[in-house]
Amino acid sequence: MKQNKYDDSGFFAKYSAIPRSISGLEAAGEWGTFRSLLPDLRGKRVLDLGCGCGWHCRYAREQQAESVVGIDLSGNMLERARSMTDPGIEYRRGAIEDIHFSAGEFDVVISSLAIHYVERFDLLCREVQHCLRPGGAFVLSVEHPIYTALAAQDWHYGPDGAKLHWPLDHYHDEGPREARFLEDDVIKYHRNVASYLNTLIDSGFTVTKLSELQPTPGMLKSNAAWQEELRRPMFLLLSAIRN
Repeated sequence: MKQNKYDDSGFFAKYSAIPRSISGLEAAGEWGTFRSLLPDLRGKRVLDLGCGCGWHCRYAREQQAESVVGIDLSGNMLERARSMTDPGIEYRRGAIEDIHFSAGEFDVVISSLAIHYVERFDLLCREVQHCLRPGGAFVLSVEHPIYTALAAQDWHYGPDGAKLHWPLDHYHDEGPREARFLEDDVIKYHRNVASYLNTLIDSGFTVTKLSELQPTPGMLKSNAAWQEELRRPMFLLLSAIRN
């Protein structure tokens, strides 16, 4: 299923109002960890899957990447990305699932919080492996499987409204979940941690780093909401190298 919620004007307006849409990468709590997983981008050919408004694409160019291609299904996202871009970035409209590039066309492939919307992670990994040069890097972030296992994606509350615990059920029952995001229904695909790791390995990658984004003291000091992330992980970040 290829979703394009962001071309709905109401949904896009709500997405445009959240902090990461306004302030970019610095407003994305997982950005510091994601950035630490990236290789040196100087002189590299970079592909961004689910590029959205192009924040990661522009970062790659700031790091002197030789070329950057951003893929996104949303015309609204790409229009905004192009309005803030430079000539070294090429934006193409299309679904992540439909990418097809020449063998070894890229040095680095990145994807931020988009792959949990993709049904067949195995097919995507094969295509990424194909278009990466040997030794190239694949860096991705997704919502953590503990977060996606139940479609409700919410705490269990006590009688007084206190957040008692994060419910976990059907963890190994992989597949679609109809979740709520920005007051709208979206389909996310739940996979467990083993599936993410083993699919990468089986597709010809060596996993080099995994992060479940434990908040740092600085994050906790800057925003009290990060205290919740000490109770359960919200993000899973992975870096891998093409064998």
